[in-house]
Amino acid sequence: MPWFVKIETGIVPKKIFDQYVPQHTAYVRKLIDLGHEAKTGYWQNSEGGMLLFKADSYEEAKTIVEQDPLIKNGCVKYQLYQWCIVVE
Repeated sequence: MPWFVKIETGIVPKKIFDQYVPQHTAYVRKLIDLGHEAKTGYWQNSEGGMLLFKADSYEEAKTIVEQDPLIKNGCVKYQLYQWCIVVE
């Protein structure tokens, strides 16, 4: 399975964003349980973050990302990329 990266930037006040963090965390744990090897985090000293995960195709990756509570609740804007690993 290829790797995909969702780069996101927050677009709502932190107070609103933080309301959806527990749902986002549960969503990522579910992705892990389903075999997507997901990892999520935020940028130190900057707004936004990243979700790294595996999916069978770009279309599946887009579907996965659209289910993220942070996106469903309008908390972030994002870009989705397939990450082509050169060295492992």
